[in-house]
Amino acid sequence: MKSMGDEIRESLLSSGKEEEVVELKARVVDESKKIWKVALPGILARVAAFGCIVVTQSFVGHISELDLAGYALVQTLIIRFVNGILIGMSSATETLCGQAFGAGQLHMMGIYLQRSWIVDFITLTVLLPIFIFATSLFRLLGEKDNIAQSAGYTSLWFIPFAYNFVFSLTNQMYLQAQQKNMVVAWLAIFQFAIHIPLSWLFVNQLNWGVAGAMSALSISSWFVVIGEFVYIFGGWCPHSWKGFTTAAFKDIWPVVKLSVSSGVMVCLELWYNSILVLLAGYMKNAEVAISAFSICLNINGWEFNVTLGFLGAACVRVANELGRGDAKAVKFSIKVLLSISISIGLVFWIICLIFGSKIGYLFSDEQEVAAGVSDLSVLLATSVLLNSIYPVLSGVAVGAGLQSSVAVINLCCYYLIGVPVGAVLGYVAQLQVKGIWIGMICGVVTQTLALCFMAWRTDWDLEVMKAKERLRRWYLKSSDGSNQSSDLA
Repeated sequence: MKSMGDEIRESLLSSGKEEEVVELKARVVDESKKIWKVALPGILARVAAFGCIVVTQSFVGHISELDLAGYALVQTLIIRFVNGILIGMSSATETLCGQAFGAGQLHMMGIYLQRSWIVDFITLTVLLPIFIFATSLFRLLGEKDNIAQSAGYTSLWFIPFAYNFVFSLTNQMYLQAQQKNMVVAWLAIFQFAIHIPLSWLFVNQLNWGVAGAMSALSISSWFVVIGEFVYIFGGWCPHSWKGFTTAAFKDIWPVVKLSVSSGVMVCLELWYNSILVLLAGYMKNAEVAISAFSICLNINGWEFNVTLGFLGAACVRVANELGRGDAKAVKFSIKVLLSISISIGLVFWIICLIFGSKIGYLFSDEQEVAAGVSDLSVLLATSVLLNSIYPVLSGVAVGAGLQSSVAVINLCCYYLIGVPVGAVLGYVAQLQVKGIWIGMICGVVTQTLALCFMAWRTDWDLEVMKAKERLRRWYLKSSDGSNQSSDLA
C-alpha cells in the first residue's frame, strides 16, 4: 500500500503537470492570436489580389485559346519573374520594419519604407525591356510564333499593373510589421469586388478583348495602392510615418544588399514554376500543355497565397521577437505556425482530390484543356500540401535576415534537382507535363527538408545578437524625439 507521503507526492506531481498543460494551452492560444492577427489580413489581401489575376485569366481564356496561352506565358514567366524580384526586394522591408517594431524604433520604419520604394522603383524600371521586347524574347526561347506574338501584346498591357508592385508590396509589409494590415485586407477585398464587374463590362459588354481584361486588372490594382497611401499619409501611422525625408537616401547600400539577397531567395522559388511552364511550351500540343499546366499552377498559386499569409506572420513574429531579444519565443512561435499551416494544408489537399476533375472548366471551355487539368489533379493536391510547410520556414528565414542561406538552398534544390529531374521525366521518360511536375515536387520536398534542418540548427540566441547589431548600426534619431514604443501593445 502507498504511504500518505507517496500519495501527497503523486498528487503534487499530477497537479504540477496539469498546471504545465494549462500554461502550455494558454501560451498556444496567445501565440495563435498573435499569428492570426497578422496572417488573416495577409491571407485575405493576397488571395483577393491573386484572385484578380485568376479572374483576368478566366476572362481571357473565354476570348480564345491562343490569347489564354499568350496570357499564361506572360503571367507565369514575365510577371512571376518581375514579381519574384520585387517581392524578394520588398522582403527586406519586412525584416527591417519587423525588427525595428520589436525594438521600439518605430520612426525608423518610415525611413526603411522610403528606402524600399527607391530601390524597387529603380529595379522595375531597369526590367522594363523584358515587357517591351517580350515577343522577341519568347521567339528566342523557342515558343511558337503565334503564341509569342499574343504574349508580346499582352505583356505591354501588364506594364502599368507591374508598377503597382513597387508600392503595394512594400506598403503591405510596412503595415504588417506593426500589425496594421487589416486595412490592406479590406482594400484588396474591394479590389476583387470591383475587378469582376469591370472585367465583365470591358470584355463582355464593350468587347475590348484582351485590352479590356488588362485595363480592368490595372485599374483595380492601383485602387489598393491609392488606398494605402491615404491610410499611411493620412495620420493613421503617427509613430512610424514622420513624412518624407532625405534620410531615406542614407545607408541605402546595406538595404540594397539585403534586398538583393531577399530578391534572389524569392526569385529562385518563383522562377522555378516559370521555367517548368517554359518547358511545357516545348511539349506536343503546346497550347493545351501550357494552358492546362498554367491553370494548375494558378490554382496552386491561389492556395499558396493563403500560406503566404503565414509566411508574413512567421516573418513578423520572428522579427518582432528577435527585436525584443527573446529567442525562446521565436522557437515557440515557429512550432505553432507550422501546426496551424499544416492543418490548413491538409484541408486544401482533400478539396483538390475531391474536385480536381471539375476545376479546369472554370478557366476554359476547351474539353482538352479541362481534361489536362484533371489529369494533373493528384500532383496539384500534393503541391498544395507541401505549400503549407516551406513558405512558413522561408518566412522564418526572412524574419531573421537569413535570406542568403535560403537562396543557396533554393538554388541547389530547385535547379540542381527539380529542373533536371523534371526534364528527364518529361522528355526522356515521355511523361510530358506530369514528368515536369513530378520533378518540381522533388525539388520542393528536398527544399522543405533542408529548411527544416536549417531552422532546427539555427542558434536563435546568436540571431538575437545579430538583430541588435543591425538595429544599432542603422539607427537614426527621430527629429521630434517621438520614437517611443507606444504602439507595441
